[in-house]
Amino acid sequence: MLKLGLILLILPAIGLMAGYMYEQNQIEACVQAGGVWNWAAESCATSGSYPFVPYMARYPLLVNGGMLLVVLGLLLTLVGLYRPKTVERS
Repeated sequence: MLKLGLILLILPAIGLMAGYMYEQNQIEACVQAGGVWNWAAESCATSGSYPFVPYMARYPLLVNGGMLLVVLGLLLTLVGLYRPKTVERS
């Protein structure tokens, strides 16, 4: 249970950070090329003014589901740490 808890604690958070950083890389490349990032369409435009839409608003299921898995992983890790170890006697 401890291993599963640690996996659920770490992997969703890394996945969310990877998705966010990938998008930030696209935005940076767009701005460096002289473009403007369209948050709603998630594309680079040559001109215009587009309102900011947070990552959480664009991917609510991904963010909330990922955080739910992290909390579940934390609980499983705590249970795995507090559960007494069984010792085999021969």
